[in-house]
Amino acid sequence: MSTLFISDVHVDSTRPEILGQLLTFLETNAMDAEDLYILGDLFETWIGDDDPDPEKHRVVHALHDLSHSGVRCHFMAGNRDFLAGDVFAERTGCRMLEDPSLVQLFDVPVLLLHGDSLCTDDHEYQRFRRMVRDPSWQQDFLSTTVDHRIAMASQARDASKTHGSQKPPEIMDVSKTAVNAMMREYGVYTMIHGHTHRPDIHHFNVDDHPATRIVLGDWYTQGSYLRWSPAGYSLEPLPR
Repeated sequence: MSTLFISDVHVDSTRPEILGQLLTFLETNAMDAEDLYILGDLFETWIGDDDPDPEKHRVVHALHDLSHSGVRCHFMAGNRDFLAGDVFAERTGCRMLEDPSLVQLFDVPVLLLHGDSLCTDDHEYQRFRRMVRDPSWQQDFLSTTVDHRIAMASQARDASKTHGSQKPPEIMDVSKTAVNAMMREYGVYTMIHGHTHRPDIHHFNVDDHPATRIVLGDWYTQGSYLRWSPAGYSLEPLPR
């Protein structure tokens, strides 16, 4: 049996091709797995567990079917869907993960993250991240109307695109210093994350010890996932 990882799918009603590919993935590739880990940004936006978007609820139902078929599903919030909560977990059957989380993959300790916490050179984003992850801010936001939250999410998404286009690419990538510090803190030498949309497998050293950082890809132009089995691991494309 194998363990699969995905992130940065960014399901949105304006991108039906992504939704279709994800639903097919959950009904085929994922059905053969023992575990499926979703490491954030499954949705382009998630305004709360009362989000009315029917396209998103198709994903919720597909995850429910997958988890009830016997595949263990795990969900870690990203910077787009950090408001997924207890109702989402109950409806999908997903086990909610803290960011970061340490897991054992076939006797290998692996640290899982969405990845945005490692982009420490982007000080403006880190201030925003601290604000929206604050429980008081979230409580205030969720107390507003659905229409207000939809408008706010759209505004934040547009602002993110504008600001992102004005920043040097290296600012929005992970900091090597932050990666090494995180590995030292948790005593691991293997890390899996998404967020940066730069799929790759990086090999380097931390304190003279071989280390590996696996970056999951986004689904904007094609799907992709990481497969990990006793035979090893590989990043697998899903051509659209």
